[in-house]
Amino acid sequence: MKKSPATSENSDTDAARLIDARIADLGDWRGETLARVRFLVHQAVPEVVEEWKWRGTPVWSCAGMICTGETYKTYVKLTFAKGASLDDPKGLFNSSLEGNTRRAIDIHEGAQIDEAALKALVTAAAALNAVKKPARSKKA
Repeated sequence: MKKSPATSENSDTDAARLIDARIADLGDWRGETLARVRFLVHQAVPEVVEEWKWRGTPVWSCAGMICTGETYKTYVKLTFAKGASLDDPKGLFNSSLEGNTRRAIDIHEGAQIDEAALKALVTAAAALNAVKKPARSKKA
């Protein structure tokens, strides 16, 4: 049976290949930044799964989505799916601050990444995903 494109793109190996290609295609500071962030995500959560979603967005997951790695002309954006529920003592979140769920980090050219703080956020996001919410009971 032939895999559908969506299935193919979401296998960890295919996603890794597509992320590698994105990094290479960028060929500038954005590719270097995305590669560095990817490395830090893997250091923080070695069991992380890489995915390729929404026609070209790298996604890192572990028991649910941790974050995405989007590239734009002037910045690289890391969007944390449950960022509003995470402590951010170093103040890395600098975008999408008004929402009730997500938070993002916009990294501009020349910006220094606080690697320890980023790894702590990634670890906390994976831990939050691992917490099972109690099932709702149906009232009669």
